[in-house]
Amino acid sequence: MAKDSDSSSMVRLNIGGKKFYTTIDTLTRREPESMLAAMFSGRHTVCQDSEGYIFVDRDGKHFRHILNWLRDGAVPTLTESEFLELLREAEYYQLLDGIWGTAKGLIERIHAVINKRKEDNELDTELTRIDIIKCIQSEKVRFRGLNLSGLDLSKLDLSLVDFSYACLRNVFFSRANLQSAKFRDVDAEGSIFHNATLHACLIDCSFCGADLRSAHLQTADLTNANLEGANLEGANLKGAKLRNANLKGANLQRAYLRHVNLRDTHLEGAKLDGANLLGAIR
Repeated sequence: MAKDSDSSSMVRLNIGGKKFYTTIDTLTRREPESMLAAMFSGRHTVCQDSEGYIFVDRDGKHFRHILNWLRDGAVPTLTESEFLELLREAEYYQLLDGIWGTAKGLIERIHAVINKRKEDNELDTELTRIDIIKCIQSEKVRFRGLNLSGLDLSKLDLSLVDFSYACLRNVFFSRANLQSAKFRDVDAEGSIFHNATLHACLIDCSFCGADLRSAHLQTADLTNANLEGANLEGANLKGAKLRNANLKGANLQRAYLRHVNLRDTHLEGAKLDGANLLGAIR
């Protein structure tokens, strides 16, 4: 593609196999500091295939939302897990600032929507973070069946806590110690367990779309667990039980799955690039 392309000229993009048509003006005007703006600024030469498409090695699922944002500043209505997926794409394309830095970029807008939802969820939550901290000072702590959606429980020592049957949607568990905690049949859709210690009972739990990047899941019992679309990039699953676990579409890139029995695990569409599968049973 020529470096001096006109801003109104058409661009053909192939994003992970999905094809899109747009203009250079769309790609450069709203977020001038983005990666896409840099690609099509005229300063760089970009390669086209025989059909004139420029290939970008990303998942094209949410790229239409990226284009709609660049066209008219529209933020879509999505589920929590879908917003997290879109956020990863926005971060990749570096959609940080609006025109001339005077408006919010897509990343900031997504964070604002997620935070607003968490605030709304907390209005319906039966306990607060302060309540949780007071409770965990006791020897035996049970939150069985409670609604704790949207709480920030990051960095807390929640070892041995019984969360069975609780609603834990969009809870922030990053860096929390959840060793030997019980999560049987919980709904933790969209929750964030980044770098959390989860040597725990997770039987029948729903972790759809949850963020489990770099989570410590050694010896965790994930029998019948639903982790469809979850992000387990870099997670340590050494010794984990994954019998009949649903990991369809999950991100298991660079995950540690050495010697793990995956024979009865549902892995359709899962990303396993760079995963340590030495000795894994499949």
